[in-house]
Formats: sequence, C-alpha cells, structure tokens
Amino acid sequence: MAKNHQGVPSRGFIAEWTVTLVFLLFGTTTLAQAFVIPTGSMEDTLLVGDHLLVDKLAYAPHDPATARLLPYSDVKRGDIIIFRYPVNLDQTLVKRAIGVPGDRIHLENRRVFLNGHAIDEPYAAYKNPPDAYADNFPATPPDLRVFTRARTMLAEDVRDGELVVPQGYYFAMGDNRDNSSDSRYWGLVPRENIIGRPLVIYWSYDASTAELSDPGATIPHLLDVLTHFPTKTRWSRTFRLIRSYPIS
Repeated sequence: MAKNHQGVPSRGFIAEWTVTLVFLLFGTTTLAQAFVIPTGSMEDTLLVGDHLLVDKLAYAPHDPATARLLPYSDVKRGDIIIFRYPVNLDQTLVKRAIGVPGDRIHLENRRVFLNGHAIDEPYAAYKNPPDAYADNFPATPPDLRVFTRARTMLAEDVRDGELVVPQGYYFAMGDNRDNSSDSRYWGLVPRENIIGRPLVIYWSYDASTAELSDPGATIPHLLDVLTHFPTKTRWSRTFRLIRSYPIS
C-alpha cells in the first residue's frame, strides 16, 4: 500500500480506491461510465481490450463546499483523459493531457519540451521509424494527415516555434506516439469536451481493434468471449488502478 513520509497510507491512494468502490457498487451513467479501449494509441499504458471505469465527476465544476467532500480537480499535465473527439462529437477518445492553458510546447526529435525544458516521459512509446512532422512539432510544415482545425491551431497559436495552449483548451497526445491521432493532427481539446478520467481497468480481454470497432463483429466477438473468457482475459490487469504521471 502506498505510504506517505509519515508511514500513513496516502490520502490520494485511499481516495482513489474509495471513489472506485463507490462507483463499482452504486455508480450510474451520471457518476461513472464504462469505456473500452479499441485502438493501440495509448499502448503500453492501456491496451486494446482494456475495459475502464471512467470517473465523470473528476473534473466537474465545484464550489468550496463540495471540494471538501469530493475529490474534484482541474485537468493536470500527465492526466489520462476521456473526451469527445473534437472532429466528431459522437466518438469518444482517450489520450494524455500534455499541455494546459498557457503552456508552451514543441517537440524536437521526439523529445517533448514544455515551457522551455525537456520533460521525462517514461510512458511514451515509439515503435515506428521517425516522422518529420509528428516528431518535430510544430516546426515541420503539416502533412496531408492534418485536419483543418489543426491547421488553424498552427496558424493562430504558434509563437517563436512553440505551440502556446490558449485558455479553455488542452494539448493531448497518445502514449504510443507513432500510432496516435492526437492534437498534433486534429488540434486542441476544448475543456467542455472532457468527460472525465479513467479510474480502473475492471476487465481486460485480448481482442482486436476490428472486433471492438466493427459493428458487424459484435456477435462473433461475444461468441469469442463466451468460448475463451478464461484464457483470453488478462487477469493480471484486472482491477488495476490507472494513475496520472505528474509532468512539470
């Protein structure tokens, strides 16, 4: 069990598990939401087939009274966030918040620089050859994969070779940097699009992106689960808490 310097279980650890257990026992779609990871953009932090419980109150507006009773917080650098895809609000994505309002961000040869210094990113994975645009953002001119709203971001929010995150927006990237469609390609995440943060992996099943994303694969996937539940369930990931990684 996590401990603070006084040898007492940390308040954050207790709060995480308390909220998780409450949501598991009593949560509704108002408080929590189930979410399945359909792609590998967050590997190896989150895997295809991880089923998450999402805390929808984590970033809810709060006043001084409720702030003392519930673990509300602002979106912080390093938080894993669930949000409505700015290009298509019917889709829900999961990424890591790298930049908050006012931050200056750029990438040099895959290193992320935040407010003038390189940051430590033990969660980041690079699995493909270097990419001129994605790995040297925003210095390299955008390529054909960049959406219109990202081109607007590059035109309006870049100063002296760095992206300056405007108020009310967040810069998000997937941990699997070579295989993530993220803020580099479709722009910033509006604050109002953020739904919450994942609390726990309540089940993890070895499935493919096609099985989880293609409506036509629903029945075959259910049959696969019924047949291979014990062998394809990733038992070591069950009830694994999902933690942020502080970035400063």
